[in-house]
Amino acid sequence: MTAVNLGLPAMGKAAGPSGPDEADARFAHGPLADTFGRVATDLRVSLTDRCNLRCTYCMPAEGLDWLPTEEVLTADELTRLLRIGTRDLGITQIRFTGGEPLLRRDIVDIIAAAAGLDPRPALALTTNGVGLARKAQALAGAGLDRVNVSLDTIDPDEYAAITRRNRLDDALAGLRAAHDAGLTPVKVNAVLKPDLNAEDAPALLEYCLEHGYELRIIEQMPLDAGHDWRRSTMVTAQQTREVLGAHFRLTPDPAHRGSAPAQRWLVDGGPATVGIIASVTEPFCAACDRTRLTADGQVRNCLFAREESDLRALLRGGADDDAIARRWRAAMWAKKAGHGIDSPGFHQPDRPMSAIGG
Repeated sequence: MTAVNLGLPAMGKAAGPSGPDEADARFAHGPLADTFGRVATDLRVSLTDRCNLRCTYCMPAEGLDWLPTEEVLTADELTRLLRIGTRDLGITQIRFTGGEPLLRRDIVDIIAAAAGLDPRPALALTTNGVGLARKAQALAGAGLDRVNVSLDTIDPDEYAAITRRNRLDDALAGLRAAHDAGLTPVKVNAVLKPDLNAEDAPALLEYCLEHGYELRIIEQMPLDAGHDWRRSTMVTAQQTREVLGAHFRLTPDPAHRGSAPAQRWLVDGGPATVGIIASVTEPFCAACDRTRLTADGQVRNCLFAREESDLRALLRGGADDDAIARRWRAAMWAKKAGHGIDSPGFHQPDRPMSAIGG
């Protein structure tokens, strides 16, 4: 993928082999801009790499080698980075992810600290929903605005086959609790696999329509721990539209998409919609406004980046806020034009999705 086919004008010299020089005057102030004119305002924060499910397209049945506790950012360290991001770097939206973020025992305190920032960002959470019924009210009270729940099917047997856990009832209870707590719009994120749940999509959409949830179907991306992803075995956006189109009338949503990853479709004329996120076959890199922070304090300028910038070392080494902001700006300045999945030289990131954060 190149800047030409993305329609992105270069703004300046790209980063060299060793990355941009943080002493460059361009990194002394301002937002998180890159050389193609994009500005990151949406921060995705992984709170932990641990998860209580073992989804087949994400990790092996035995799990992974989790980060040692001492390598994970503390709540105070995380709050400081969020303050720098919102106060100095123009972050207006924060989404907490994992792994499974509800496994952080201090998550309510983290949400409350983020809600107390000035300026206050919009706050969202992506979760598998298994523990959400117990925490939805507390999260809403702390200041969380809304949630996305990862749920690939409402068929109990197929849910168990995908997640290797019998926790469907808990996930559905989490959805209800989030809706009742006012964490709306409640969105459901689904990944389809041709050998498991591709034909379940219409039933999942019907369930979401009945309960007032918004379904988002996401193309499987090359971010699995086993590096077994193959384009030939993923369900594409076009195939998803065909499966849903056999049961519902889908028409493009006329509302402006902006930087949203999902292309929305009106269902049977609306107002209900379904979103399809075609990260692989219909990439939206040109409108990307995201920056990412891993649970161990590394900035990633793209979900598929193979380089990271270490903010944890600065935090624990006594760096001031300006130095941290400079490194963050420099990291984003080096962002490539696109994820490059279709490039012959594409290499999957070493970290899987569970360790990066969605």
